[in-house]
Amino acid sequence: MNNNNQSSSSSSTPSNPTTPSSLNYYHPSPSRTIYSDRFIPCRSASNFALFDISPPPPPPPPSDPARAEDSSSSSAAYTALLRTALFGSDLGFVAPPGTPEKKSFPVNTSPVNRNIFRFKSETKQSLHSLYPFGFDDHSPGVIHSPVKAPRKVPRSPYKVLDAPALQDDFYLNLVDWSSHNMLAVGLGNCVYLWNACSSKVTKLCDLGIDDSVCSVGWAQRGTNLAVGTSNGKVQIWDASRCKRVRTMEGHRLRVGALAWNSSMLSSGSRDKSILQRDPRAQEDFVSKLSGHKSEVCGLKWSYDNRELASGGNDNKLFVWNQHSTQPVLKYCEHTAAVKAIAWSPHLHGLMASGGGTADRCIRFWNTTTNSHLSCMDTGSQVCNLVWSKNVNELVSTHGYSQNQIIVWRYPTMSKLATLTGHTYRVLYLAISPDGQTIVTGAGDETLRFWNVFPSPKSQNTESEIGASSFGRTHIR
Repeated sequence: MNNNNQSSSSSSTPSNPTTPSSLNYYHPSPSRTIYSDRFIPCRSASNFALFDISPPPPPPPPSDPARAEDSSSSSAAYTALLRTALFGSDLGFVAPPGTPEKKSFPVNTSPVNRNIFRFKSETKQSLHSLYPFGFDDHSPGVIHSPVKAPRKVPRSPYKVLDAPALQDDFYLNLVDWSSHNMLAVGLGNCVYLWNACSSKVTKLCDLGIDDSVCSVGWAQRGTNLAVGTSNGKVQIWDASRCKRVRTMEGHRLRVGALAWNSSMLSSGSRDKSILQRDPRAQEDFVSKLSGHKSEVCGLKWSYDNRELASGGNDNKLFVWNQHSTQPVLKYCEHTAAVKAIAWSPHLHGLMASGGGTADRCIRFWNTTTNSHLSCMDTGSQVCNLVWSKNVNELVSTHGYSQNQIIVWRYPTMSKLATLTGHTYRVLYLAISPDGQTIVTGAGDETLRFWNVFPSPKSQNTESEIGASSFGRTHIR
């Protein structure tokens, strides 16, 4: 019976909350301010005393007074840190709240507002407001690490050497720096050695008036130096004894590029070929790599000695393995000669290459996945590239039209520094064995030494190489 009455009553008075008549029951107060339909709390004028966040009652005094003092201090610090994390550090609490009738409120605040949260139409937050504990240097218990200032790169070379007869030829490689801190420079038909520790200059060899130096390259270990000549020969010299060890033939034209791996020497020539040589073997070369359609002007072995990258005047970049006679990877994106090649010491398979005047781009490749990663238009002919082994940065040197040296941060490719001083194309580049100093050479017949990279341990440590020696001297 009760069920029937209840059903009858329910059916006789239907209600629909979505009908227009039901909306008439809402009458907004004329004195109430409506901020927005998005409920974003603004805590700056709220009454947080009602939350009753106060230090917990002190525990019974332990037998050890020192332990009691530590416990009380850590509890107070935790409570202060919790209050700061939840409500910010700019709330000037005077005392913890007592009973609901007697409460202590922040000093110098607006009149009491009984709404715990009120709503605001718009809030503008800085990035610091997204930190989990706010951003306040005076927050108790919070230690903020200082913001790291950008590293400053000296804009002037610390040493300049005169290098008479240093050729202004884009396709040659006439400067190299050994693991024993010895700089080799090809000047005309002679090779000179400059000791970076003592600044002593030694004449290593003279090829005679019928020949000239086209490339120099130090072995990864030891004191052997390879010298490529305009007659197509490669000579091996023991720099410690200033004695020629061997002369190897095989090329028909000048040898402008040399690259060592742990045991092999690769030579690239204007005859478009690359010869793989083993100085321990009786033969002049053990294999011949064919693929380029013009002069080979760039050669570089990867750090694991498994891949050889070659660049040519045919605008091609090839990658070879230890046993191939045909390129295993071919990259044709450059639109000018590819002389500048650098492998990353930080990531396996990462390689950078630079194009000549008509290209002006630095491109990055992943040879492991055979992919083109990115491209940066530098605005100038890219002559050389070298990667820092201490930090993930690289240096490029340039020719037409600005003759500049640029330090880049990878992978963002943001410029750390642009160095100027050479008045001709910066065609030659080598890096010191400690990875902090570079030397650049140009057709203005000068070699300039720059401190551009930090040491492995500190970014503020000056290189010991020539750090106290300034001025201009002659290399011969």
